[in-house]
Amino acid sequence: MRVRSLLLPALALFLLLFLLVSVMATTGQPQPVVINGTAVPPLPTLDASAVAAGERLYGQYCAACHGANLAGAADWKTQLADGSLPPPPHDSSGHTWHHADSLLLSITRDGGDVAANSRMPAFDGQLSDDEIWAILTFLKSRWGEEERKFQWWVTVTAGG
Repeated sequence: MRVRSLLLPALALFLLLFLLVSVMATTGQPQPVVINGTAVPPLPTLDASAVAAGERLYGQYCAACHGANLAGAADWKTQLADGSLPPPPHDSSGHTWHHADSLLLSITRDGGDVAANSRMPAFDGQLSDDEIWAILTFLKSRWGEEERKFQWWVTVTAGG
């Protein structure tokens, strides 16, 4: 009878320890990002020094158009009289996070699509690619986790 009365608590303790070890083994481990059944590597950690450098550069080169708080123009989806669009937000409320890193780098370095009447200027010659990456890292630091995961997935599946 005594063995039986100890068996249930021992079994419960074993199950609890098993669950704890299982949770500890998976918690903290970066998990792949899976969207539409397609997995990509885990979301990379943002480098704090790149975020700080990007924030400084954003303030110097981008904030005048896109806003100090990344909010963009108030009616950024409404075409202006010349057919161009006002500067979009770069926070989670905008669409920057819908694009792969390679496209964001290209737009920043080479300017917006002239055929689409974009007013986005080219920063080639003013900013190095490393400085543009720092700005993009800063933008990513202001997105929610879901936006970051989606943008990472788009970047990996688009090949850059």
